[in-house]
Amino acid sequence: MQYRTFDKTGQKISLLGMGTMRLPVTEDGQVDREAAISMIRHSIDEGINYVDTAYMYHDGESEKIVGQALKDGYREKVLLADKMPVWLAKDEEAMRSIFDEQFARLEVDVIDMYLVHNVTVPVWKRAQKFHLMDFLEEKRAEGKIRHIGFSFHDQLSLFKEVIDSYPWDFCQIQLNYMDKEFQAGEEGLHYAAEKGIPVIIMEPLKGGKLTDTLPPSVKALWKQAEIQRTPAEWALRWVANHSEILTILSGMSAPEQLEENLRILSQAKPNSLTEKELSIIDQVSSEYNRLIQYSCTSCKYCMPCPKKIDIPTAIRFYNEWFLYEGNPKIKADYPNWLVKDRQPGDCIACKACEDHCPQHLPISEIMKKTAEIFE
Repeated sequence: MQYRTFDKTGQKISLLGMGTMRLPVTEDGQVDREAAISMIRHSIDEGINYVDTAYMYHDGESEKIVGQALKDGYREKVLLADKMPVWLAKDEEAMRSIFDEQFARLEVDVIDMYLVHNVTVPVWKRAQKFHLMDFLEEKRAEGKIRHIGFSFHDQLSLFKEVIDSYPWDFCQIQLNYMDKEFQAGEEGLHYAAEKGIPVIIMEPLKGGKLTDTLPPSVKALWKQAEIQRTPAEWALRWVANHSEILTILSGMSAPEQLEENLRILSQAKPNSLTEKELSIIDQVSSEYNRLIQYSCTSCKYCMPCPKKIDIPTAIRFYNEWFLYEGNPKIKADYPNWLVKDRQPGDCIACKACEDHCPQHLPISEIMKKTAEIFE
């Protein structure tokens, strides 16, 4: 495993971080606790020393599972990251209750890296209204948290405003070769680095969209490379090529994914991709952006839907319909994933989901279009 230095403390942080938003699940959709704990511990045994969770991941199960995984001596081996979902708090007292609940779930004495979660314009306004930064300073003084940061899902202009508003210890942004100019993007990465603020990366594989299934035109582009790599390796190497990055979070849901990512990020070094390789990656990015209608990462911030529609799955089928040029197998598979009484056509356009979507997608419009194709 390669490591990069957290300059504030001099600590060496593994280039691969363990994200826990997409833990392994059983056939009924519940988190496979035994498999998840085993995978987290194996990742630490293999050199990963940064573990990231959040209050709402897997409906709260992620924090509990991480807490269990870090028992038996594992807690001392890692930096633990968690986040404050201030948009879920109706007032300051509720915010404090969420914080206390996180500690109860994790069963730890201190959280190393604590983030203001999912910063957008409304979230940032709410954080200021509830004096969140004062609260976090208070908790740091009490020894409950060590380092204060934020994760970001909005426009570059807000990112710069937030960066300049507080002496952050670190920040976290979405970045992959398709999102170079999306949200904070590469410009935000450079801006934070110039301010001396370490940057943690999320969605390096765009929620698996860059690896799960490849359009024929994308496969053809990858074949042009002199060195043949897996889609995951191309994506992770592109992110790791940036020397400003501290660690790369990957939400791994299977042991094979963990092993592949460990292999890749034990080798990938900054500024190691050739100009020809970077050119091919740019071509792949352009082709994906041409084919994909709506850039959903399946983060599930849009859930739950009041009509119980599985929104990320519906968007996935809509995108795949265009990626694979209306392949009839997609329609055949559709009923296996979206149940009869919870269809996109049942959407009432309340737009509650759109208020929480980090990608700012017009979800109600997408549901209507999906219904037109599949129902």
